[in-house]
Amino acid sequence: MLVGISRLLVASTGSNVGKTSLTCGIIRALQRRGLSVAAFKNGPDYVDPLFLERVTGAAGRNLDLFLLGRDGVRASLARNARGCDIAVIEGAMGYYDGIATSDEASSWDLAVATSTPTVLVVDGRGRALSAAAEVRGFLGLRAPSNIASVIVNRCSDAFFPRMKQLIEDECGVAVAGYLPPLEDVGFDSRHLGLVPASEIAGIDAKIDRLADAVEAHVDVEGLIALANGAGALDVSGDGLPEGGRVAGGSTVRSDAPRFEGVSVAVASDEAFCFYYADALFALEQRGCTIRRFSPLSDPCLPADASGLYLGGGYPELHAARLEANASMRRSVREAASAGMPVIAECGGFMYLHEFIEDAQRNRFSGAGVIEGTAFPAGRSRRFGYANLHPHGDSLLFREGEAVRAHEFHYWDSDCAGADLTARKPRSDRSWECGHATPTMYAGFPHVNLCSDPRLANRFVEACARFSRRIGA
Repeated sequence: MLVGISRLLVASTGSNVGKTSLTCGIIRALQRRGLSVAAFKNGPDYVDPLFLERVTGAAGRNLDLFLLGRDGVRASLARNARGCDIAVIEGAMGYYDGIATSDEASSWDLAVATSTPTVLVVDGRGRALSAAAEVRGFLGLRAPSNIASVIVNRCSDAFFPRMKQLIEDECGVAVAGYLPPLEDVGFDSRHLGLVPASEIAGIDAKIDRLADAVEAHVDVEGLIALANGAGALDVSGDGLPEGGRVAGGSTVRSDAPRFEGVSVAVASDEAFCFYYADALFALEQRGCTIRRFSPLSDPCLPADASGLYLGGGYPELHAARLEANASMRRSVREAASAGMPVIAECGGFMYLHEFIEDAQRNRFSGAGVIEGTAFPAGRSRRFGYANLHPHGDSLLFREGEAVRAHEFHYWDSDCAGADLTARKPRSDRSWECGHATPTMYAGFPHVNLCSDPRLANRFVEACARFSRRIGA
C-alpha cells in the first residue's frame, strides 16, 4: 500500500550540532504557515520527543529501526502522520552513526527505509572550506545519501554567503540557509540528555525565537518543496508493529486480543516521563484505558487499576518527594504484593527498590518491592540496544524467545536481577539483568510493547485476569 506523506528528516554531522533546536524552530515556522505537523524522532531517545510534543501539541513518536523494524517504522510514520500536512523527523547522533559503529538503525538507514529527503545540519563555527569537505564526505559515504539540502548552524551573517557558495560549488548540493549564533535559546543538558522541555523556563519563547531565526535565514518554502517531493511511502509489508495491516490509517490485527474494563495505571510526572507513545497506543488497541497518575503527588494508585506501568525518568532527582509520599509507596507495594501485573523500566525499576540514593549518596525510601538500593554509578551504564533472552516463562517473556530492548542509565542497583541475559547486537558482550516473575517485569532495559505484539498481548491478558480475580 502506498501512502502519500510529505516528509523531511533533519540530521546532523554529529551530536551537539543543534538539530533539536533547529527542528523545533522549523516545526514552529511550518505551523506559522498554517501547516499541521507530525513530529518523529529517530531511535530510542525519550527526551527529544518531549520537545517535539511541546512544539506540536501531539505526542512525538519514535521511529526505531532496531525495535520496530523497517515495516514497523513505515507503519508508525503512516499512522501518526495521517491527517497532517507534513511530517518532520529529527535524526539521532551523527547521520551515519548506528549500532556498534555500523550504519544499522542510523538516521541514514531510517531515511533510506522511509525514502525521506534529508536536510544535513553542519556546524559553521571556526571553519570555511573544511565545512565543504565534511559535506562532501557525508554525500559520498553511502549511495544513495538521501541528503537533499544543507543548513549551516552558528554561522555569522557576514560569512554565510561565502559559506553557501563554497558548499554548493564544491559539493553540488543546495544550502537552504543558516542560523547565526543565538543567545539564550539553547536547551540545557544533564546526565540522560537534554533537560525535559517541561522543566525549561520560557521554553515556548525560546522556540518562538528559534522560529523567528529560521524564518529570517532559512528557505522554509524550499524545505516544504523538498518534503512534498518525497513521493509515496510504501507500507505494503506484513511485518508491522502490531503484526497486521494499515487500514484507515490505523495498524490493526484481527487476532489481537481485546478486553473491556482493563485500566493500566501509568506513572506520569516530573519523575516518570519516559514512554514510547506507540507502546501506550498498543495497550489502547487492546482495549486498555490509560490512567495517568503521579507517584510524587497522588495519594494512591487509581482505584480501578488492573495493571501498573512505571516508566523511566528521574526518580533520583525527586527521591525526597517520592519518599515523602508514603501512602503512594504503600499503594504500589500492596498492589505488587496482591499480584497486580507490573512493568517497571529503569527509573520505574529504581522506584520499586527499598532505597534510592541521590547524586550525593543521600538515601531515601522507595516502594520496597525490590530488596535493594539504587545508587549512582558515576557514568553511563550498559548504553545502547540489547537482545533479552529470558531464563524462564514470566509476565512478558517466554524461554527461548529473544526480545529487543534499549538501556541507558547513570544509576545502578545492588539487586539488578538475573532472570534474563542481555546481549549486545554486533558484540560478544552480555550481562544478567531483570526481575521477571509471573506478575512483574522490573529492570533497567526498556522494551517497546509496540515492537512485539506478544508482549502487549501477555500484559493485557494478565491485567484482565487480575481484574476478574479482584472483581470476583
